[in-house]
Amino acid sequence: SIACVNFYFQHSWLHFLITFAISFSVSFFAFYYLFQRYIYNKIKLIYKMIHNLKLGKDLKDALGEKMSDDPINDVERQVRDWAKEKKREIDALKDQEKFRREFLANISHEFKTPLFAIQGYIDTLQDGLVQEDPAMAEQFLTKASQNLDRLMFLIKDLDEISRLESGQIPINYQKFDLTVLIKEVLESMEDKARAHHISLLFKEKYHSATVVRADREKIRQVLVNLISNSIKYGKFRGHTYVRVYELFEEVLVEVTDDGMGIEEKNLPRVFERFYRTDKSRSRKIGGSGLGLAIVKHIIEAHEQTINVRSTEGMGTTFAFTLEKVKA
Repeated sequence: SIACVNFYFQHSWLHFLITFAISFSVSFFAFYYLFQRYIYNKIKLIYKMIHNLKLGKDLKDALGEKMSDDPINDVERQVRDWAKEKKREIDALKDQEKFRREFLANISHEFKTPLFAIQGYIDTLQDGLVQEDPAMAEQFLTKASQNLDRLMFLIKDLDEISRLESGQIPINYQKFDLTVLIKEVLESMEDKARAHHISLLFKEKYHSATVVRADREKIRQVLVNLISNSIKYGKFRGHTYVRVYELFEEVLVEVTDDGMGIEEKNLPRVFERFYRTDKSRSRKIGGSGLGLAIVKHIIEAHEQTINVRSTEGMGTTFAFTLEKVKA
């Protein structure tokens, strides 16, 4: 009887294993078939529709394209690319927000400085300084006038850069001799350079005229701003060099000083509005902080390029190109 019981349990266990194996196999293949037929194919269908709709095709045509044999990996790759693109957009927005905050802080400071100075001088004059000390009152009026000039200069530059950015200031192209214009600008700035003990040097490299096609008055403004900048930041008894090089289809103009130079980390930002590498020294020197930004906009409006290179303690060179014309 014990043998019969053992045989019965062994037979039942074997029967259970066989039944389980058959059931598992049937279930696996049934599930695989259903997944392949209804789920995987649906994913392919959705992917196909999204892909074709992104290409701008009608919904009725979205199912007719031949798709990749591995849409899952394709979707994964596209999602990864999309995530990278969105990260770049987010980083760009963060940079823009940082620039906006810096710009607002800078413009607020630039306006408040002369306004507070004017207010202080006027308040003192109103307190009776005119009657008590007429000579001092006249000095205060002169300083108030100077700060008012600085404020008007700042507003004028802001208006000009705004109009340049919006394309409201047209570029009046004409042919002219660049060498003659450079001489005119240098002559007009001799007194300023002498006051800063800076020598202005321009060696004519070519005997023939250097003819370019550009807006003569705007290029004059570019030269004035660059040379003025080199004088401000030049060293005592230093030099400003203006050089002209004729290239194949362009003329390259370089304005070089032997002054304090610019740190390499600051070079990419020198053309930004109100950006100053040495804020305390820059504000003592004066200026609106917009000169280089205006220069960049004028050159780019001519569809030309401008760049800067510098070495700390040795000097800085600003270089820009203009369209060359045969004389």
